[in-house]
Parts: sequence; structure tokens; C-alpha cells
Amino acid sequence: MILRLVKMRFKPEETSSFLSYFETIKEDITSMPGILKLKMYQDTEDQNVVFTHSLWLNEQSLAAYRNSETFREIWPQTKAKFASKPLAWSLKLK
Repeated sequence: MILRLVKMRFKPEETSSFLSYFETIKEDITSMPGILKLKMYQDTEDQNVVFTHSLWLNEQSLAAYRNSETFREIWPQTKAKFASKPLAWSLKLK
């Protein structure tokens, strides 16, 4: 299994917009083959920092999502709201 963590910092004026947007897209993401779990967390100190935590069956499932039409629709809209470049980690669960 693959745990994917993505840390995103949003422009202050875009944070609430992203949080609302996430609610509209999370079902599209969780319907992708190979995803087991999707959660979102907001930093307690800086409300403009948000983490997504997703659990994938394997690297191929994550790669298929990243190459999907769903991702191609979601990513540009999300990326436009960033205050800085996101950080991402893919971790193997042991």
C-alpha cells in the first residue's frame, strides 16, 4: 500500500474556496480504482496550510489517478489557489 501526503499552502483569500471545492470533488477521487481512503487536514496554527492523506492499493493505482481525466480537471483549479509550491510524499506502508 502507498500512503500519499500532500502539503498545500493556499493564498489566504483562496483557502475557504478550496475547502468548499474539496467537498465537491472528494467523491470523484474516492471513486477511482485503487484508492482506499482519503482525508483532509487543516493546520491548527496556519489555516492556509492543508494536507491531504490518501491511501492507495499500490503505486500503479496512484499513477493511474495522476494520469486520469479526473486529476486533469481537479489539479489546475487547485494549483491556481496555491500561495507556494506544494510538497508531496509517497510512502510505502510496512
